[in-house]
Amino acid sequence: MAEVYQASTTAPVNIAVVKYWGKRDPKLNLPTNSSVSVTLSQADLRTHTTAACSSSFTEDTLLLNSSPQDVSGARTQACFRELRSLRAALESADPSLPKLSPLPLRIVSENNFPTAAGLASSAAGFAALVRAIANLYELPSSPTDLSRIARQGSGSACRSLFGGYVAWQMGSKADGSDSVAVEVAPASHWPTMRALILVVSAEKKGVSSTSGMQITVGTSELFQRRAEVVVPKHMELMTKAIQEKDFETFGKVTMMESNSFHATCLDTFPPIFYLNDVSRAAIRVVEDINRKAGKIVAAYTFDAGPNAVIYFEEQNLALVAGLLKGVLGNLDGWQGRDIEVQEATDVDARAVEVLKGGVSRVILTSVGEGPIRTEESLIAANGEPLQK
Repeated sequence: MAEVYQASTTAPVNIAVVKYWGKRDPKLNLPTNSSVSVTLSQADLRTHTTAACSSSFTEDTLLLNSSPQDVSGARTQACFRELRSLRAALESADPSLPKLSPLPLRIVSENNFPTAAGLASSAAGFAALVRAIANLYELPSSPTDLSRIARQGSGSACRSLFGGYVAWQMGSKADGSDSVAVEVAPASHWPTMRALILVVSAEKKGVSSTSGMQITVGTSELFQRRAEVVVPKHMELMTKAIQEKDFETFGKVTMMESNSFHATCLDTFPPIFYLNDVSRAAIRVVEDINRKAGKIVAAYTFDAGPNAVIYFEEQNLALVAGLLKGVLGNLDGWQGRDIEVQEATDVDARAVEVLKGGVSRVILTSVGEGPIRTEESLIAANGEPLQK
């Protein structure tokens, strides 16, 4: 029987606090602006991926949550091609290495969260795919080197190759070689950062990020100002806030960034609405929490979808998560968390009712680590995907 080579990894979701929106080169996924994100804990949100290769396989395949995926697309092919060429270079330098680069790949991947629900599943997915194949091929590439490859699969995937606080530098070269992710600070630098995700709806979103951002680039007047003036200023403020663990600035910039991004979506023609009434109710409740505290203790941010991600520091657990648990305590996601419930006094009553009716589950998580190699495989020794 032909030998089956394999390696496995898990990779995290990241949620941007300075948003990536718009491409200067759609083919290479080169962004029109830099961005910063927080990597979330894999205990709560992760993609687990096993990459295998063998001469007994007939073609490249990818199974995600037990369902076959199309690997013929340009994005997946770009990742395969780049990783294979790095392996081929190792093999030509050292003829004693097994010739893995020409062998068909079998990728098996599982998410522990809803796919395409606006929870950055493609970021974790492509980061895990690239990291698992890099491990399989025993590539000496750094996370920044691999981020250049993962970016071609999904822009924000480049940030999921690191833990903690991560910047994706837009770069200026036409070939994208300088459009890479770098660490701003490890998770251990500011470990008290928490995130509460209000999952508004696990349905697939109406306008995909890819088509949405291209319409914005083509039609929004605000967009150009955002890319040239607003984001560079926010990048500077955010990087400094993370380095100094200054939550008030972190929170203010996070909320202004989210608002700026969604304003450019509204300024797109025809307009793109990612936020809904439940999203707006979450904004109102966060504003009321901050007003009550007399300073910024909670910060909302929304990606291309209605889910609210609320950042706060652990010391304000009761003020932020405790109040929301008082409102949404019947939902999945609070189990096993010791949170003192707070009464929702001084909080807009209508917003509270809208949240009660529109949030389907909560995810309480924290800042976490980058991809982690694991011995737990999703592919049996004979090369067949393991049945769950």
